[in-house]
Amino acid sequence: MIIDILTIFPEFFNSPLEQSLIKKARDKGIIKVNIYDIRDFATDKHRTVDDTPFGGGDGMVMKIEPVYRALKHAEQISGRGYKIFLTPQGKRLNQKKVSELSCRKHIILLCGRYEGIDERIENFIDEEISIGDYVLMGGESAALVLIESIGRLIPGVVGTENSVKDESFSSGLLEYPQYTKPYDFMGYKVPDILLSGNHKKIKEWRAVHALVKTYKKRPDLLNEENISDDMKSMLKEYLKKNA
Repeated sequence: MIIDILTIFPEFFNSPLEQSLIKKARDKGIIKVNIYDIRDFATDKHRTVDDTPFGGGDGMVMKIEPVYRALKHAEQISGRGYKIFLTPQGKRLNQKKVSELSCRKHIILLCGRYEGIDERIENFIDEEISIGDYVLMGGESAALVLIESIGRLIPGVVGTENSVKDESFSSGLLEYPQYTKPYDFMGYKVPDILLSGNHKKIKEWRAVHALVKTYKKRPDLLNEENISDDMKSMLKEYLKKNA
C-alpha cells in the first residue's frame, strides 16, 4: 500500500513512522509512506497556505490552491489515490471502515489546520473521516490513527493473522479477557478454565466472555447485526447464573 500524507507540518510524522510495526512494514516495502509539505505548493515567496475567511470571523482558513496542487502532485507521482480529508465533520471511523480502507492500494490523507480548508475542497476528495467527536489542533494525529489501524490489517504487517481477527471490533464485539503469568496476583486469580488445556471449552468461555464484556462496557455495540439468537441465549444464561 502507498500512503501519501499532505500536511503543513511534515516533521510531525518523523518519530511515529520510525517506530514498531509500521517501521518494519516500511522497511519490508509492505507500506510506502510519502509525506508532502503543502507549503511547497504555494506560489508566493512566503509559501502562504492560509488567509482570512470571506464574511469575516476569527482565525484563518487554508487556501484551496496549494492543497489542490499537492493532491494532484501526489497522484502524478503514485497514480490515482483514494483521497481522504481528516476532519471532525467527517463520518466516524470504525473497524468496518478501517477494513475497507486496508484493501486499497493508494490512499492520500489530507491534514487540515487552523479553521479548516476552503469548503471547495469537497469537490476534489473522495471521503471525509473523523476519529471522534472532538477537535484536534490539526489532522496529523488523526492521520497517524488511520495509518496504524489500516496498517495492522495489511498482510505481513502483524506477525500472527489470528491475533488481528480476534481483536476488539473485528467481530463487532470487544475482545475476550486476556491473562498471563502470574496465576495469582494479590488474590486475583486467572480463571481455571484457561489452564485446563481443553481448547473447546476455552473457545466457548472466550465467546461468552467477549459477549459479556461488550454487554458491560459497550452495550451500544450490541445490535441485531452482530448478535445472533444463540448469543442472546448465551448472554441470558450467563447473567442468570451470575445475578
